[in-house]
Amino acid sequence: MSSIILNNEYIVKVEKLLFGGAGLAKIDGFSIFVEDSCPEDKLKVKITKLNKSYAQAKIVEIIEPSKHRQKPICAMHNVCGSCNWQHISYNQQLIQKQNIVKETIKNITGIDYEIMPIIPSPYDKEYRCKVQYPVSQTKVSKRILTGYFKKNSHELINIKYCPMNKPIINEIVEFIKDEAQKLNITAYDEKKYIGLFRHIILRQSSDEKSILLIFVVNSLSISKELKALSEIVIKKFPIITGVCANFNTKKNNVILGEKTNCIIGNDFYFDELSNKKYKISANSFFQVNPYCAEKIFDTVKSLINEHIQNPMILDAYSGVSSFGIWMSDIAQKVVCIEEVISASNDAQENVKINNLDNVEIINGDASIEFEKLINKGVKFDVSLVDPPRKGCTPESIKNLVKLSKDYIAYVSCNVSTLARDMNLLSEYGYYPIYIQPADMFPNTYHIETIAFFKRKEKL
Repeated sequence: MSSIILNNEYIVKVEKLLFGGAGLAKIDGFSIFVEDSCPEDKLKVKITKLNKSYAQAKIVEIIEPSKHRQKPICAMHNVCGSCNWQHISYNQQLIQKQNIVKETIKNITGIDYEIMPIIPSPYDKEYRCKVQYPVSQTKVSKRILTGYFKKNSHELINIKYCPMNKPIINEIVEFIKDEAQKLNITAYDEKKYIGLFRHIILRQSSDEKSILLIFVVNSLSISKELKALSEIVIKKFPIITGVCANFNTKKNNVILGEKTNCIIGNDFYFDELSNKKYKISANSFFQVNPYCAEKIFDTVKSLINEHIQNPMILDAYSGVSSFGIWMSDIAQKVVCIEEVISASNDAQENVKINNLDNVEIINGDASIEFEKLINKGVKFDVSLVDPPRKGCTPESIKNLVKLSKDYIAYVSCNVSTLARDMNLLSEYGYYPIYIQPADMFPNTYHIETIAFFKRKEKL
């Protein structure tokens, strides 16, 4: 039993960072999780939560700052819950993420796999090409606020300048807030379920030539005030190629509703990476950091090309077919499966835009479409999956194996569910021959991981 006492203060030294962002320190072998810490910090901390196997603590005093600690580039760093690693040098962030991937996979699979060096983001700030801000309003002055939620709360922190955004995005958001207030447009009150603005979403092309603006509104129609605001904004900022309204009247925290209408301009934008061009609609997924995404695409493409010549490729959870189109010039054929209709429609357009005749787009739930392909006796030389954070279902893994000959490529935004699915894949004889993290989200604890599996005898 630990001798640690709740609310007491202790002197600790931080050993490393953990998945989730906290630093790990120990007192007589007992684990202490310290928010906002940096490896090699010597700290005075106060115990705020005590469990049988670990405690949580907050910093009371930095006695000796780590050589890796730096001044955050954002004035809101201490309160904003978005970028929680700004106080750590970028090189140290990469080292810690590499270690987190290695330890998480080892802890869950029981195997100490070799992890390739992490792919750094080409930019460690101004990399976000998609921003979605919740909106609120002050009670007295009725000032419109946008930003991110305070750490561990649902209290909105008003953000005027986010260093992870392109400067033009910060400028547009501030302009929208001022003009919306002039037009008496109200912000959504999630307790009373009244008010119009729920979220403001901006999606920018990586070449910074176009922006798609989406207002998420607590309404089923476009008001004259919203139309007027859209016209004012697009006139002020010609870089905005379209303004849309997404209608969401549900009493929950889901950001987007099911229906989106164009108010002015286009309801899509184009992005171009290397020689591949993508049409992306308001509701379609595309990588937040396309600069790092391009490096991930190239890594997966090289892995496939190294092991299989002229392959048949399955691209599941394919979105606008970003991976599928990227792989098309090394493939005999690519079959892309995507459930969201807007993304699937974009993928069809992207096949035409890129003049491809070897990419097939299927709109449907992956688990259902997997079974259809199995019943047809289809087999792929390599299957590529890029699932959401929850990973793949056991049934999807089972069917994925039936569809695959020898290789599976798995791109994950959650190393814990990747490691869990690695255990499932090993039951079917698939073992990773290559694992590599990538830093899609600098200054945060989030990590993207590429794992390439080969069917073989147990290692």
